[in-house]
Amino acid sequence: MSAPILKGMSNSLAHTVSCACDWLIGQQKGDGHWVGPVESNASMEAEWCLALWFLGLEDHPLRPRLGNALLEMQRDDGSWGVYLGARSGDINATVEAYAALRSLGYSANSPVLLKASTWIAEKGGLKNIRVFTRYWLALIGEWPWEKTPNLPPEVIWFPNNFVFSIYNFAQWARATLAPLAILSARRPSRPLRPQDRLDALFPEGRENFDYTLPQKDRVDLWSSFFRTTDKGLHWLQSRFLKRNTVREAAIRHMLEWIIRHQDADGGWGGIQPPWVYGLMALHGEGYPFHHPVLAKALAALDDPGWRYDRGEASWIQATNSPVWDTMLALMALHDANAQERFTPEMDKALDWLLNRQVRVKGDWSIKLPDVEPGGWSFEYANDRYPDTDDTAVALIALSFCRHKEEWKRKGVDEAIDRAVNWLIAMQSSCGGWGAFDKDNNKSLLSKIPFCDFGEALDPPSVDVTAHILEAFGLLGLSRDLPVVQKALAYVRLEQDPQGPWFGRWGVNYLYGTGAVLPALAAIGEDMTQPYITKACDWLISCQQDDGGWGESCASYMDISSIGRGSTTASQTAWALMGLIAVGRPQDYEAIAKGCRFLIDRQEADGSWTEQEFTGTGFPGYGVGQTIKLDDPALSKRLMQGAELSRAFMLRYDMYRQYFPIMALARANRLLAQDV
Repeated sequence: MSAPILKGMSNSLAHTVSCACDWLIGQQKGDGHWVGPVESNASMEAEWCLALWFLGLEDHPLRPRLGNALLEMQRDDGSWGVYLGARSGDINATVEAYAALRSLGYSANSPVLLKASTWIAEKGGLKNIRVFTRYWLALIGEWPWEKTPNLPPEVIWFPNNFVFSIYNFAQWARATLAPLAILSARRPSRPLRPQDRLDALFPEGRENFDYTLPQKDRVDLWSSFFRTTDKGLHWLQSRFLKRNTVREAAIRHMLEWIIRHQDADGGWGGIQPPWVYGLMALHGEGYPFHHPVLAKALAALDDPGWRYDRGEASWIQATNSPVWDTMLALMALHDANAQERFTPEMDKALDWLLNRQVRVKGDWSIKLPDVEPGGWSFEYANDRYPDTDDTAVALIALSFCRHKEEWKRKGVDEAIDRAVNWLIAMQSSCGGWGAFDKDNNKSLLSKIPFCDFGEALDPPSVDVTAHILEAFGLLGLSRDLPVVQKALAYVRLEQDPQGPWFGRWGVNYLYGTGAVLPALAAIGEDMTQPYITKACDWLISCQQDDGGWGESCASYMDISSIGRGSTTASQTAWALMGLIAVGRPQDYEAIAKGCRFLIDRQEADGSWTEQEFTGTGFPGYGVGQTIKLDDPALSKRLMQGAELSRAFMLRYDMYRQYFPIMALARANRLLAQDV
């Protein structure tokens, strides 16, 4: 069957893709990789500002620049939010930003802080802040340490097969827990100057404030047990454990663990929390700033891989995404047949990517000691924590060159074999894959008071599983293999009754569905099956009048926001890639409208503009699994609404570019196949 509606835009498609590829090539770094800024929320800048105060570096030149960034990010109502377009600000980010600006000497009576303190009071005040924010207030003398969840450093000795072993926590929680356990044991603080204290946030006086951690709805016996245990641990610490020999040995052991886990760029775990807490914990244990570990950690604050400046303001990223950006850029250029114009640039990127394969064992090997390493990590330097998602997409990028003799000589076959074997070993028992660990789903851990900040577990997710299936399909693995059959069964089980799939690492059902459908096509699934038809019908139902697709971050808590939100370039591309992978003739008109949306919104320089957050750090459920949004008591049970106070959302700057290239190039290929 012909596709006349697509044929009519053939020249426009080709021109748009060509201009977009030119822009993308223009962003390539000299050594061959791509990387864009990763935007998150004001807590990053606020916490670094407070950390430098705590370290006695109040005159650090970065502090006022961070303050300027905070001023730029404040919402009109005086609050700070978790993502652009949130219906409400976030109490945690707002309190932390307020404290950071006070530490810089901003008056409590300044218009900026008056608006903030008024907003905080209207939202119920400090009683509603999360665990992490309580830790920060304790570090600056504004919160009693004994009213924060206790993290005993003795957990470092728990055996690996014990439920409370640190290796049963998610990668990000584990790396953060280690330095926080030391800080929790020592209870250090560097109080703000008397004139800068947060008195305005205690309107009835500190002596009358209830510091108790809020109680979630539907508290079960385990939650009550852990709260009681927490009180007991505080009692023991106050009376027996301050300078106990056993405790000192545990702290030394934890310090050794932290030092061993430092990344080559000076950070920890490839993310902000273990980096900033690690600095404070080590300094508190007497490590001077000129010590190599601390010197490297502080120097990373000036590293453009972590920091970006604009005018008089600076932002410190929550993470950096060079490996992810590079492999996705390569996929886009390959889809566009850009190797005909940009062979040297693409070869340089492939070289860079191939050399980034992690060949050393990380934390994942604690559970899989006999498995050889072979993954890729997300960041510049994070060999301890390669992830299955990056590894899958690296395989997709490398699959395009694996038959060429020059790449065979460079060892691409061996790299692919190592990665495939590693991924197979990392498959969870349910058939899906988590991001960093196998079977990281012990839900009991989510009931510990420390874990109220968001996600502490890394259970399998369908979007990661889909990328792995797509990689296996492109590499020619048979769909009859047990590892593939288990994964296909998991994907089918995870489908929402309405047709889409949940997006764990991208917003949200558009991301999940846009990942699953190309994966099913790549692995050889029969794309006429009813469950696939239902997914396509759902995508069509979400297309908006302008031809694009969009989904708000609010969709993680608000059922009416699923598949709905401001139309964006990246989310339109995900929907298009899903529909194109299935290739139903009745969808050609919708595909053409989506392509026209992207064509018409391309800037003169070949790029697209996108301010919305379409990446997910974690959705803030804190229960170790996806949830059903039709529970009327959900907000009370999870202690967050559509503002996502316990979530962490991200904006990857390069998403606006390489995903539209993929979608438009595939649409052009669909047209060529159908003519």
